[in-house]
Amino acid sequence: MIDPAPDNPPTDDPVLARRAQIARWVRVGKRIGYSLWLIAIILYAIGLIDRYRPGLVTGIVTCLVVGSVFLLPSIILGYAVRAADREDGGEGRIP
Repeated sequence: MIDPAPDNPPTDDPVLARRAQIARWVRVGKRIGYSLWLIAIILYAIGLIDRYRPGLVTGIVTCLVVGSVFLLPSIILGYAVRAADREDGGEGRIP
C-alpha cells in the first residue's frame, strides 16, 4: 500500500499523489467517525448508570448519525484505495 505520510508524498506520479491524498482523508474520516461512535457508547453507558434525559439521548443519536456520515464514505474510499494499490501491484491483472 502507498505510504500516505505527509512528509513523503509520491510527487512524481499525479495518480499516486491523489491516491495518497485520498488515503489521508480516509484516515481522518475514520478517526472522526469512530471517535464519535465511541462518544455515543460512553454517553449510552452514562445513561444506563444515571437516567436517559432528553439531552443525553439527543447527544447519543447525534454522535451516531454524524459518525456514520463520516464513516460511510471513508470505508468505501478506503476499500477503493486498497483495491487500486493491489491492481497497481500486479494482483488481479490478466497476463
